[in-house]
Amino acid sequence: MIPITRLAIGEEEAAAALAVIRSGWLTQGERVREFEERVATYVGAAHAIATSNCTTALHLSLIAAGVGPGDEVICPSFSFIATANSIVHAGATPVFVDIDPRTYNIDPALVEAAITPRTRAIMPVDQIGLGADIPAVLEIARRHGLRVVEDAAPSIGATVGESRLGSLSDFTCFSFHPRKSITTGEGGVITTNDDAAAERLRSIRSHGASVSDLARYQSGSTDLEEYRELGYNYRMTDIQGAIGIVQMRRLDEVLAARRHLALRYNELLADDERIETPFEPADRPHTFQSYCVRLRSTRPRQDLMNDLAARGIATRRGVMAIHLEPYYRSRYPQLSLPETERATAETLLLPLYVGMTEAEQDEVVRALQAHLGERLSD
Repeated sequence: MIPITRLAIGEEEAAAALAVIRSGWLTQGERVREFEERVATYVGAAHAIATSNCTTALHLSLIAAGVGPGDEVICPSFSFIATANSIVHAGATPVFVDIDPRTYNIDPALVEAAITPRTRAIMPVDQIGLGADIPAVLEIARRHGLRVVEDAAPSIGATVGESRLGSLSDFTCFSFHPRKSITTGEGGVITTNDDAAAERLRSIRSHGASVSDLARYQSGSTDLEEYRELGYNYRMTDIQGAIGIVQMRRLDEVLAARRHLALRYNELLADDERIETPFEPADRPHTFQSYCVRLRSTRPRQDLMNDLAARGIATRRGVMAIHLEPYYRSRYPQLSLPETERATAETLLLPLYVGMTEAEQDEVVRALQAHLGERLSD
């Protein structure tokens, strides 16, 4: 079986996790702090705040951005459902706008028209590993006094111009789920340059405590912590942090390997007019968290996926249209987003992972083109 993805993880990560287990300190501690420092340094942000996953990172960032009941947050529908769910969890209302059909990212030209007196924030998504047009989104946000909470779940290592994602928006949230380029098993990180917001985020991720368990332990103080506002248990464990430290050391190597494979897919598929390969803007290189093609074929996508599965090749739909999922469809029954809906119906993720062989790639392309009626020449 050729899987959709495979972990780029090994003995060094296992040894790091075991060392934490043997230390006796398993919850958020020194390893999480070091992981946060590595992420902040890598992306060029003043602060990185680790959380239990990216959804909780988004939720906390919205709270820190001042989003609450009665507010609206503009976001794309073409994303994983956690994007909209985090807004709902904050008590606000997602306002879905359409995407650029080439990049699959939010179309800045449509954002401004969606702003109302209730709008408090904009949540662009760096979809499938490609940075959104963050400078354009920030310019709109600044003119209207809005905050930008960037859902960069699949895009650690991506750049916009000379800057890494994580250094630009008010808050940027990354995921370290096993489907992402690097992983901590589960886990998320918020990056920000806002000192006061970072201090608050560190508190509310741990029940709102005025001081962390680690800080109290290291100081030897018997003073009791205070709980000044409602918080959450959104902490990362030191086991995850230890794995993340090793994974961060390997990040550039992992991204280079993924890019090499993606560019080879581009070459293999370049002459097939029925398969559209990923688009890369000149100032925004793709990190290829997934390899997403667009099918220009009249054959049903599900038939293709079933055929490839029968041949031992895993695929996934590209990305969902959140507004078409039952929970949101009932709340937005008349909403139509043509580009989002077309992309949802026509996109497909092909297998891509560190260690994938050229023979495996050739097999994927042969099977894909055979189903479409055109085989790779031998």
